[in-house]
Amino acid sequence: MPSVKISRRESGALMNSLTAGVVPRIGLRHIAVGRKNEVNAFLHDITTIEDGGASFRLVSGQYGSGKSFLLQMIRNNAMERNFVVADADLSPERRLTGTKGQGLATYRELMQHLSTLTRPEGGALESILQKWISSLQSSITKTRGFRPGDPEIVDAVSGEISEVLTDLSEMVYGFAFSSVIEAYWRGMKTGDENLKQASLRWLRGEFATKTEARQHLSVDCIIDDQSWYEFLKLFAVFVAKTGYKGLLLFLDEGVNLYKITHKQARDSNYEKILTIFNDTMQGKAQYIGVFLSGTPQFIYDERRGLFNYEALRSRLADNRFGAQGFADYTSPVIKLNQLSVEEIYVLLQRLCELHGAHYSYSCSFGENELTTFINIVVARLGADQLLTPREITRDFLGLLNILHQNPDLTFDMLIAEKGFSVKSAELNPEEVSEKGNDLFAEFDI
Repeated sequence: MPSVKISRRESGALMNSLTAGVVPRIGLRHIAVGRKNEVNAFLHDITTIEDGGASFRLVSGQYGSGKSFLLQMIRNNAMERNFVVADADLSPERRLTGTKGQGLATYRELMQHLSTLTRPEGGALESILQKWISSLQSSITKTRGFRPGDPEIVDAVSGEISEVLTDLSEMVYGFAFSSVIEAYWRGMKTGDENLKQASLRWLRGEFATKTEARQHLSVDCIIDDQSWYEFLKLFAVFVAKTGYKGLLLFLDEGVNLYKITHKQARDSNYEKILTIFNDTMQGKAQYIGVFLSGTPQFIYDERRGLFNYEALRSRLADNRFGAQGFADYTSPVIKLNQLSVEEIYVLLQRLCELHGAHYSYSCSFGENELTTFINIVVARLGADQLLTPREITRDFLGLLNILHQNPDLTFDMLIAEKGFSVKSAELNPEEVSEKGNDLFAEFDI
């Protein structure tokens, strides 16, 4: 029987995700190898955020190098430490800003994926509000000697909510934000479901016009493409006041900003990154972390990447001593390098244990089999940059699947098959062709 102890739910999620070449949501600790310095850098950031600070990081790595895996691992760790987290993949429809509401679309995606330890799959907005209000009611009932159902509880809770939200009212858009939170409480205490739902719609950025918002909530502003980040800063302070450690935002697929062909539209998104960077680094934001991943091309390309935007290039430039082979993990950019041979060996061991645990057998691969497989991998690593942990993992699990389904087949027989090799991706989906970059660019706004 397999030695690793893992639930069927976790092993199933890992097997399905890794075989398909996507990052699993759960069970990552069973296959995490290497990245110790990178993880420690993020944990330091999280500690800073717990203390009321803020953080911004860019994760740089080639396609399949583990950017998404690292962010997902940090996300799960943060939830265990009582953070509220939210994640979104950027795309042509979801950017940081745009004339067609692409920034607001990203905000809505983040709010949809708002997660806590008790709601790890998203949709945690209402549970955060209800948990906080219920805790206020319980605390007030206990400290003031009220009995359940006493009418005085309502006014006492209202006063406590107003006191907590006082600091928010002094922030940009804070008065409107506080008014909507209070409206949710009024709807909750009076049983007005329409008022509660209107409050949630506003917080999710679902009101299209200010007129509509005034009709339902008596507030004179809405969350839109220009203001959504300001409201996330408000929400970060709010969740900290309600008992959580802070708010962490994970934005993946930053290369989709690089792919914007229209220069003005692209620069507008880079300007938004600059705003977020300045806010977090200059102490203008509290209890919030923003982590964005992308390819080296997205960051370092001086023609259309972040380094094309001078204000960002000066802020993101590498430590000059890093050129001598020393990594600075306090830098805003964390670079992911290829896994070492030793780390690949450990990864294969864990995948073998995982496969055995999921299919209830003892994986018999030892040093000889793993070393042979690694030698094939390393032979390709130097020749093809697209041979990544993603491809290695997928092919190794594929090999295990074939052997498990064909008991008469041996590792030596399969590995000796003519034409066998660990194949890299034939095409990097994050690569941007220079040809035709500006074709019809005026329409991409």
